[in-house]
Amino acid sequence: MHPPAGPTNSLLDVGGLGVGHHQRVGDGSLTGTTVVLCPPEGAVAGADVRGGAPGTRETDLLDPRNLVERVHAVVLSGGSAFGLAAADGVMRELYARGRGFPMGGPGEVVPIVPAAVCFDLGRGGDFGSFPDASFGARALADAESGGVAGLGNVGAGTGTQVGGLRGGVGTASAVLPDGTRLAALVVVNAVGSAVDLGTGELWGARHLVEADVRGIPGWPEGVLPARPDPAELEAARRAAEESNATSRVPRSLATTIGVVATDARLTPAQCSRLATSGHDGMARAVNPIHTMFDGDALFGLSTGARGVPDVAGFHALLHGAGEVVTRAMVRGVLAAESVTTPAGSWRGYRDAFPSAGRDD
Repeated sequence: MHPPAGPTNSLLDVGGLGVGHHQRVGDGSLTGTTVVLCPPEGAVAGADVRGGAPGTRETDLLDPRNLVERVHAVVLSGGSAFGLAAADGVMRELYARGRGFPMGGPGEVVPIVPAAVCFDLGRGGDFGSFPDASFGARALADAESGGVAGLGNVGAGTGTQVGGLRGGVGTASAVLPDGTRLAALVVVNAVGSAVDLGTGELWGARHLVEADVRGIPGWPEGVLPARPDPAELEAARRAAEESNATSRVPRSLATTIGVVATDARLTPAQCSRLATSGHDGMARAVNPIHTMFDGDALFGLSTGARGVPDVAGFHALLHGAGEVVTRAMVRGVLAAESVTTPAGSWRGYRDAFPSAGRDD
């Protein structure tokens, strides 16, 4: 039995975290940046990178054998390797606020801002349009404003695709039996498919709870995704083939990135293990995953607001990490909107498989 979702069913259910987005759409652009803002004192962090083509920053620093234990923000961005520059804007803004790793003197801090990027270059039509430091600064400002976590094609999910369909940002949370909160935010962008091409079903649909279909634009309240009509599946296959044939952007480059977080008090090694278990959730939502053309990466965060879990409690956290990641990814796919740009067309799941939302 799945634990219930938290009040917002998002990463914001882990107290102390904020989420902000900034994107640019039109005039050749289809890209953006998402920032996860940690409490002023930072959050204990770890990371696990599984894909064969990663684009990351500061992940070596998060190795439990190294000095720094806490991070002050995490940046998830489009733009492939160019998008790593978005973290510069976040670092500069946090430095101006005096938030960072203390170096001795007054105001002498270095903000610790790990980052991961996904490939969306050229999907808006201009291959040279990608996030820079200003994207990070604006996404940070959005996070500080206390906005919602967002779903679908916002921030780093603006230019994403998954197996020929539109990808997006997804988020989900769970409240474990002892009251511990656990949540994920994932940018779904993969070479593999979120859909079983034999049936049209979403690979991760069986892991959803009722709260996961609330707030999805155009989706009927309380209706979990069903097996779509076979005719829609055949039409979706043809559309994907046509899109692949006409797209100016290589399908064979992608990457799914995200954060899984808890309010339990964990060590850096345990945060890394939390991220590792989150990758199990990726494998339930997309097939194939962790390919040589994906740079799949997850960060694990602990705010430490609750106590240290015992062995059974930590086991429950690890199991739950995979669940919230799967649910977040399915929500991101469900919320994605169809788009056409000079580079090609990508249909959202709801447009490709309208009968999957039927209420039988």
